[in-house]
Amino acid sequence: MENHLEAKIREARERGLFDNLKGAGKPLKLPACDGTPEEYRLAYTMLENAGYVPEEVEWLNQIAALKERLAALENPAERAEVVRKVQALQLKVDLFRESLR
Repeated sequence: MENHLEAKIREARERGLFDNLKGAGKPLKLPACDGTPEEYRLAYTMLENAGYVPEEVEWLNQIAALKERLAALENPAERAEVVRKVQALQLKVDLFRESLR
């Protein structure tokens, strides 16, 4: 199986299919270890560098933005609503990660 995949990759490279890929020749931006299982990190990094963000990463970005917003809020009702949203998104992330194990 591995030899077959290597042959397909080599054939595609020879045909020039990899020549104009976004980010070609640039180093990958490697994220810090964020709780993503090790076996998925490289794939997620490659997808992100290609402009695709997995749903889990989008949730984490939303959590970060909500936490920044939370720091600026003074109204207790607004703070409670933002905390609820953060908790709901964190639960999604946790459940998703648990499903990967």
